[in-house]
Amino acid sequence: MNKKRKAFPFTENLPPNAHLMGPERQEGDKSDVMKIRTVTCCVRCSSSLSCRNSNVHRFAALFRLGFLTRLLSALCRMGQHARRESYPSSSVSSRLDHMRHHPRRLEFPEKDNDVVCPFGNLEGLDQDDIRETAYEIFFTACRSSPGFGGGRNALTFHSSHENGDGGGSKPNQVVSHPTSRVKRALGLKMLKRSPSRRMVAGGSSGVSSTPSSPVGQGGGSPLAYSAPLRPRRPMTSAEIMRQQMRVTEQSDNRLRKTLMRTLVGQMGRRAETIILPLELLRQLKPSEFNDSNEYHMWQKRQLKIMEAGLLLHPSIPLEKNNTFAMRLRDIIKSGNSKPLDTGKNSDTMRTLCNSVVSLSWRSANGTPTDVCHWVDGYPVNMYIYTSLLQAIFDIRDETLVLDEVDELLELMKKTWSTLGISRPIHNVCFTWVLFLQYVETGQVESDLLSAAYAMLIEVAADARKEKEALYVKILTSVLGSLLEWAEKKLVNYHEYYVRGTVGQIENLLPLVLLASKILGEDVTISEGEGPDITIVDSSGDRIEYYIRSSLKNAFDKMIDAENEKAAESEIKEEMSQILVRLAQKTEELAMKERESFSPVMSKWQPTAGAVAAMTLHNCYGHVLRQYLGGVISLTTEMVEVLQRAGRLEKLLVQMVVEESTECDDGGKTVVREMVPYEVDSVVLNFLRRWIDESLDRGKEYFLRAKEIETWNPKSKSEQHALSAVELMNLAKATVEEFFKIPIGITEDLVLDLAEGVESIVQNYTSFVAACGSKQSYIPSLPPLTRCNRDSKFLKLWRKAAPCSMTSEEQSMNETNEGHHPRPSTSRGTQRLYVRLNTLHYMLSCIQSLDKSLSLKSGVVPSSHHRLGSRGGRPPSTSGSAYFDIVATSIQAACHYVSEVAAYRLIFLDSSSVFYDGLYLGDVANSRIRPALRTLKQNLAVMTAILTDRAQALAMKEVMKASFESFLMVLLAGGSSRVFNRSDHQMIQEDFESLKKVFCTCGEGLIAEEVVQREAEVVEGVIDLMGQSTDQLVEDFSIITCETSGIGVMGIGQKLPMPPTTGRWNRSDPNTILRVLCHRNDGAANQFLKRTFQLAKRR
Repeated sequence: MNKKRKAFPFTENLPPNAHLMGPERQEGDKSDVMKIRTVTCCVRCSSSLSCRNSNVHRFAALFRLGFLTRLLSALCRMGQHARRESYPSSSVSSRLDHMRHHPRRLEFPEKDNDVVCPFGNLEGLDQDDIRETAYEIFFTACRSSPGFGGGRNALTFHSSHENGDGGGSKPNQVVSHPTSRVKRALGLKMLKRSPSRRMVAGGSSGVSSTPSSPVGQGGGSPLAYSAPLRPRRPMTSAEIMRQQMRVTEQSDNRLRKTLMRTLVGQMGRRAETIILPLELLRQLKPSEFNDSNEYHMWQKRQLKIMEAGLLLHPSIPLEKNNTFAMRLRDIIKSGNSKPLDTGKNSDTMRTLCNSVVSLSWRSANGTPTDVCHWVDGYPVNMYIYTSLLQAIFDIRDETLVLDEVDELLELMKKTWSTLGISRPIHNVCFTWVLFLQYVETGQVESDLLSAAYAMLIEVAADARKEKEALYVKILTSVLGSLLEWAEKKLVNYHEYYVRGTVGQIENLLPLVLLASKILGEDVTISEGEGPDITIVDSSGDRIEYYIRSSLKNAFDKMIDAENEKAAESEIKEEMSQILVRLAQKTEELAMKERESFSPVMSKWQPTAGAVAAMTLHNCYGHVLRQYLGGVISLTTEMVEVLQRAGRLEKLLVQMVVEESTECDDGGKTVVREMVPYEVDSVVLNFLRRWIDESLDRGKEYFLRAKEIETWNPKSKSEQHALSAVELMNLAKATVEEFFKIPIGITEDLVLDLAEGVESIVQNYTSFVAACGSKQSYIPSLPPLTRCNRDSKFLKLWRKAAPCSMTSEEQSMNETNEGHHPRPSTSRGTQRLYVRLNTLHYMLSCIQSLDKSLSLKSGVVPSSHHRLGSRGGRPPSTSGSAYFDIVATSIQAACHYVSEVAAYRLIFLDSSSVFYDGLYLGDVANSRIRPALRTLKQNLAVMTAILTDRAQALAMKEVMKASFESFLMVLLAGGSSRVFNRSDHQMIQEDFESLKKVFCTCGEGLIAEEVVQREAEVVEGVIDLMGQSTDQLVEDFSIITCETSGIGVMGIGQKLPMPPTTGRWNRSDPNTILRVLCHRNDGAANQFLKRTFQLAKRR
């Protein structure tokens, strides 16, 4: 090593230590094609020696140069003691050839795909490019290791044919019956294969060559040689690695040749100082490839590797105006279109070597360095190293890790100096490779995930100590990609994990939680309705986040499915049906969560089941509230939705309670996040709204009736108002629909409805009863005067008497009028009869409605004593009525209208024969018989119009009005009426006839005792008219003194004028006074004149 070496011919202007960058080349030594100084050969001469097809052109050139003899001798020496290379079986060789000729591009999936590569993208390089380069670096780094040509057995270039003898040294680095410490630490099981699984034949004659081998291309070579079969032996690590990395025999041999040529005289040279792509370009010629296209593709790969490591991703930042970089870019660009001339005297090659070496041996501060940087830049080194690590997975079953993993990892460690890898970075990469393999093999081998978790524990320990920027970048990228993939699954685990694969979550969660803890990330949970909740890295909170997110996604998926189904259906489906079906699916989802996922999640979050139930509760609640927001009235379909929602809520609340038993607060925190559906309250509010709407319609009916009602009968058979029929039909329909609603009806709701209906009916009753008053029909009382025998009225009456008809003529006229009676009932009175019928119709409807409400079953009793608008009346119970107030009001209205109709009939319609005609002038000539005929006819009209229920009261009121009219004739008839004491008998007879009319009219409408009771006042007044004047004066004086408080009349004291009360009776002083005023008697005249100075009649 201390000998003076001749300068490298292509290293002008290089650093002083540039001689370490390549093997010594003697420019003048043109007689040797290859120097092999460390190989001892012992070749048994043979008449048949095969050669590789790939070297045919090279051999031809050597023949022309005269070097064939020396080359053949060297090859024979190399083959004598060379270790026999282990080749895969023919099936594996075929697979390797297929992989070789069908390269796979590096895929960098987007978020919507499977896994996002954490190392970014390497443009222009595919997986096969990375894999072959990784193998070349690995082999170069391990060249001095047993099994790779190191140790006592030097690096060798093997022919595809070996001698048939059994000589040769024992193979090195043989893996036999391994027991892996790494697999034991990672929890991976040993493969337990048969010993022959990784065995190869001791000689190559029994093993098929790869398709790229000359032997495998058919046709016998003149140098062909067939060795006898040899015993099978275990494969070496080098053989395993070549097989695992799918490297063909031809590529492996080219690499070996390159290293032998490169390391001539420099076997102690460090691997990281070898710029392997440059050496490969220098040492390998087109003649060593099958064709020019293969050589060009191989050359482009080497150029791309140098471009990636030196220009695109250098470990030391590159200046923009670096001359060597610009030259290298130009060369790489030209090499893309055609192969570069790599000959010794090529200017392109000289420039390439100069540029590559200069770029590789740079330092950060520009000072000389002994560290070569050509492939240790990020992320090139990550891709190459992870490609190496992926070789530990069996190519026959990629879910399994080789039992030889310990030896392979130890060998890979030799590449660290070249790739810039440290132990912490190795741990991160190894974690990523284990995880990636788990994903890419379909997530079927949970041991790979467990192994990744075991490695992540080592990473966590490293992360606490290692703060180097590149390491932090790699760690963050790897864990970020891992979490991104895992959380994509976990936030939607209902879609990615079915019942048979739920167990994968249990293996994935520890990895995710630990990765999150290492990164120390915060997670923001958005609930959609309330404010976002930010949680610091916490296993329980993160699990809760996954539960919420996945269930929300699953729920949204159900909604999308319903929307698609509705869009595809030709028949428009009601929203209520969708909500009911959605509630059923939500319940099924809750049960699936409880049975399959909650047991797993509860290992990290004790309230996992409660959180799941709460999430589904809120999800369905959100949809339910949207639905209710669009509902404007209570319907049966809406009630069905609410009832189904209520059952779902009970189930979910029960789940929350059961799943929160181990929680410190008993699940109160979870329950507080549940927004209750309040089904009963919602139904109650809608029901009250429905009641209000129904009552509003009733009010509209009432207002319309006030505007258009004319009180004409609905029909001849139904003598009541049409508006009353419409209003009561609406009330009946409202009550029927009310009890058809499929919910529990409470007593309070029934009372609310009853009060509303009652209020409307009460208003309508008041409207019906608004028909004036009886006082408007009663004539005003004339002033009191004393009767005068010589009054002008009497004189005129006497003069007119001779012209009056005789009694015979009067009798004849009365007989004729009896055959043709003419009723005097006016249209206004008939309309009053319609009002009265209407009131009785309403009364019967209200009573029927009341009975219907009282008999309804299923009414829930009120839990409190109800007081309010019903005047403190307690809720309806058995024996009480809902409409007793309005029923009383209707009855009072019936009495009032009957009274008004009666007074109108007597004092207005019949006034000509009653008040205006009876006893006018004198009693004998104006008896009551004509009035009775008219009265009978009017009563017939009345009974014809009124319903049976209304006739009795109306008849009684007519009787009372008639009696009062008779009294007014006797007591307030004015100056036209004069009575003698002798008229008493006729007046009594007339009144008896009047009483008889009401006793006999109709079939028992008025009982005789009722008639008699009402007639007592009139009869008392008639009795007064039969008394003497002196008796009347005496009685008047006594009663007046008693009522006025005078007691005994003193001398000169006058009697006071008694007030007119209108309540006439025989003991009333005003009544006696009126009898005296109408008495045609001198004593009465004198008494009135002396006592009250009453004016005499004119």
